[in-house]
Amino acid sequence: MALALLSLGSNLDPEANLRSAARALREAFADAAFSPVLRYRAVGFEGPDFLNAAAAFATDLAPARLHDMFHALEDAHGRRRDVPRFSSRTLDIDLVFYGSLVCDGTEGPRLPRPELKHAFVLEPLALLAPEFVDPVSGESLVALWRAHPDYRPRPAGEGLTL
Repeated sequence: MALALLSLGSNLDPEANLRSAARALREAFADAAFSPVLRYRAVGFEGPDFLNAAAAFATDLAPARLHDMFHALEDAHGRRRDVPRFSSRTLDIDLVFYGSLVCDGTEGPRLPRPELKHAFVLEPLALLAPEFVDPVSGESLVALWRAHPDYRPRPAGEGLTL
């Protein structure tokens, strides 16, 4: 079993889409846990703010299988793939970590995801799994977040819960 760490986001009916995605992930992975849902500005385009969260669960499904599962869940929530990459979306789910596996993306998803550099991915992951160690940097997620240029402490209890 490996620990899967995911990033979830939405800026189109975000509360409903994230709650629905969380329900689906809990049905598939009984031990699924979620970070608080936090608000971030859109990156790479002008658009409504995103709500973002992280999820974690143990799994023996291969990363490629998880990737396909998440794409199907995005599609079920009306995710469009015929629009620019940086645009509004109903649901975005990315596998960021799969245990300590490092993959360049030639066979299956790239791990860890390069989007880890963004606050909207790193901060929720650091809140959910602060002691998880990034296999590339050797640093814990909380250490990476505290060193991030956008770091700021948040009040306890800030954000929605899934």
